[in-house]
Amino acid sequence: MARILITEDEDSLRSFVARALRLDGHETDEAADGAEGLEKLKDGVYDLLLSDIRMPVMDGIELAHQAKDAFPSLKILLMTGYAEQRERADDLAEKIIDVVAKPFALPDIRKAVARALVA
Repeated sequence: MARILITEDEDSLRSFVARALRLDGHETDEAADGAEGLEKLKDGVYDLLLSDIRMPVMDGIELAHQAKDAFPSLKILLMTGYAEQRERADDLAEKIIDVVAKPFALPDIRKAVARALVA
C-alpha cells in the first residue's frame, strides 16, 4: 500500500483521516502545518501528500508548490472547507490531483485517496 503524509492543523480531523487510511492498509505520517509537513517530506519517501489548504505557518498552497518542486513525482491531494481556498488552488492544476471539500465522510476521503494513488 501507500505511504501518505497528512498535513492538517485540526488534530481530531488529522487523526480521524489517518486512522481511516490505515484501515485501508496505508502507512501514514502526520504534520500539524505546512512547514512541519515540508520537513517530514524531506526526511522520508511518500506516495501521496494529503493536505489542508488553510493552515498556520505555511498553508497547503505554498506546501504543494514547494513539495512538487522538490519531489516532482509526489501525488498531492488538497482538502478545504472554504470555497475561496478551493479557487486559490486553481493555479496548482498541473501539480495536484484534486481538492476534496470538507466536511467529508470517511468513504469520501478514502475514495479520493484511492483515486489519487492510481492517477
